[in-house]
Amino acid sequence: MRRTSASLVAGALVAALAWASGPSSPAVALDPTAGVADLTQDINQILSDSRLTIARAGVVVKSAQTGEDLYATDAGKLLTPASNTKLFTSAAAAETLGLDYRFPTTVLNAGRKAGSVLTGDLVLRGTGDPTMLAEDYDALAAAVAKAGVKLVTGRLVADDTWFDGQRLGNDWAWDDETAYYAAPISALTASPDRDYDAGSVIVAVSAEDGKVKVTTTPPTDYLKIVNQATTGDETDVLIERRHGTRTVVITGTVADSYQEWVAVDDPTAYASTLFRAALKKHGVKVLGPTVTGAAPEGAGELARHESMTLGELLVPFMKLSNNIHAEILTKAMGREAANQGTWAAGLKVVTDFARANGAQVINMRDGSGLSRRDGFSPASIAQFLTAVRGKPWFPTWYESLPVAGNAERFVGGTLRSRMRNTPAADNVRAKTGSLTGVTALSGYVTSADGEPLVFSIMLNQYLSASPKDIEDQIAVRLARFSRTAATADVSPLRAGQASQAGDLECSWLKPVEC
Repeated sequence: MRRTSASLVAGALVAALAWASGPSSPAVALDPTAGVADLTQDINQILSDSRLTIARAGVVVKSAQTGEDLYATDAGKLLTPASNTKLFTSAAAAETLGLDYRFPTTVLNAGRKAGSVLTGDLVLRGTGDPTMLAEDYDALAAAVAKAGVKLVTGRLVADDTWFDGQRLGNDWAWDDETAYYAAPISALTASPDRDYDAGSVIVAVSAEDGKVKVTTTPPTDYLKIVNQATTGDETDVLIERRHGTRTVVITGTVADSYQEWVAVDDPTAYASTLFRAALKKHGVKVLGPTVTGAAPEGAGELARHESMTLGELLVPFMKLSNNIHAEILTKAMGREAANQGTWAAGLKVVTDFARANGAQVINMRDGSGLSRRDGFSPASIAQFLTAVRGKPWFPTWYESLPVAGNAERFVGGTLRSRMRNTPAADNVRAKTGSLTGVTALSGYVTSADGEPLVFSIMLNQYLSASPKDIEDQIAVRLARFSRTAATADVSPLRAGQASQAGDLECSWLKPVEC
């Protein structure tokens, strides 16, 4: 996993600890209501933007120190949260699984070993590790060979029974089925790189000697590539997997290198293909076919790989708003709490935890926020963010939130190009959320007085250009908030903005990101 420098980590930890304990009380103004009145007037002005005339806007600002509501409009309304849902999923995972939780992937001997021959089946068993790379499956195969196995007379059994067989969320759009940010969920899966987009493959094209060359990361023959693209003066190419198949069709023209992340149709079968190829590379021959099923009782362990800890996984999960991590953790919580690796069991864990920590208006259909039937109120989000400050895992969780205006990818995350050169930069830590017609931003900011504030901004059902800049204006205004002084200027708030992601989380717009 990519790691930030020691100074950045130390600084973030100090900030998180300060947030958990709260700073000293701000100076008392002669009129302690003047600053709040100013804030109310300015946020109302920001929300008067014409793009919100027909839209729904819910905003809550609280003092994390006193619990005081500093601003609220439509605080109790049920709104679509998009990826703000991950605030609840990630926090519940930290509470339920613990920051030291790891996903093991094992290879089991389901037969009888005599010399270099395993008479019976070889089992590859997963528990949902979204960080498994092709090189990790290769290491497992190397360990099998090192254990002395050269021939398996039976089958390669892919055991993905740690989770149920439901691969896609109940309400996910069918036309997202091939998109990597909506990849199928399985207890056996693989990621192409260290963003850990489980269940996807990177398909790349380039122009070489007048022809279009196609490669994949990792190298695999699992996908059937139909290359209909031609070289040209510009790159205008479409790389798309046909719905319900393993066939990827490439059309258009290619002048420069280009790549696309493509979800596989069956993560279990894909991971099994990678492992079987690795076994062959290391001189282990499996005579039987690859099948799916549960490992038999008493199967002995030949090799094991364990993922990074949940505390470490929170960084790519939350910084890059990884949907697959959210859904895998949801099912993992169901398995932990009820011995059922299902969405239903996992979502019960999350909703129970959310309600116990102040989220009273809540409807969860998945762990990531892809479902348009997910719903929270801004007040519930703000109350939840306030309540979890006292949790022992809060400093690590707080550090995983995107940081406004910080260009380092695994620090700034989905906020790294927003609010640069403003008082919110390196101050606001918040979770973004975007779907068509939906944007949200909820998290923490320290005011100009040093007072910790909690906020939730949810904008729904707008039709024109994305109003993410409205979120930014409010967040910057909160960074400027003082109980003792007026703030005159509320307008120049998007300085240094690199791009506007619009209807999707910017980290989902690969290969071009915000």
